[in-house]
Amino acid sequence: MTDLEAHVNAEGRDKLVKQVREKINELGVTYIYYQFISVTGRIVGKGIPADHWERTAERGFQLVYGSTANLFVDRHGDYIGYGPESSELVGIPDPETFCQLPWDKRVARVFCTCFRNREESQNPGGHLTSDCRGNLRIIHNEFQEKHGLDMRVGTEPEMMWLKRGEDGNPNGGVTKPNCYHIDQFEELRPTFMKVIEYSQAMGLDIIQGDHEDAPGQLELNTMFDDVLRNADRLTLTP
Repeated sequence: MTDLEAHVNAEGRDKLVKQVREKINELGVTYIYYQFISVTGRIVGKGIPADHWERTAERGFQLVYGSTANLFVDRHGDYIGYGPESSELVGIPDPETFCQLPWDKRVARVFCTCFRNREESQNPGGHLTSDCRGNLRIIHNEFQEKHGLDMRVGTEPEMMWLKRGEDGNPNGGVTKPNCYHIDQFEELRPTFMKVIEYSQAMGLDIIQGDHEDAPGQLELNTMFDDVLRNADRLTLTP
């Protein structure tokens, strides 16, 4: 049995797939982003109408291997990691990550694990080594089996909220660089309240926040959680 087949036929996954269909119907979701993470942290993947959920959950979708490297080229103009002649990966959705997007409730997202193409001459259907999210899952599983422990992670993400100049380019932060000053935090209240609203809707537990020491710099901290679940929840955009 290939890694892909073992993933699709994992115990209990069929029930999760059915539960997602119930959620799709209950929430009125009509479109799903099937996404994974590139080696530079970009969210990449495909969008597929929700009517095709069951077929995609079983068969997956195909995308060029180079998408894991953003289809970037090196200084010589060659694709990084994989050439144009390479096969296409197979992305298999992980149903436990299905989540409706709070800013457009017609749309949901689900994270995927990536595998080598079923028709490869070598290691067909094997785990794709450039799938950084899939690698994290494998490493965590090995850690659990070896030590009988779980890795948990909490993060303190910081973001810059910038003004737009007359030329359309960023032109400084929207607040003064006064670290921890509540007046600077309050100025950005409409922004961070919306971020918290969306975060909580997608399962993130925001535990505290503050204004940092650069113009427009906010920090919103999250409660620690399972290492893979924490990583997934931090990628809020499709």
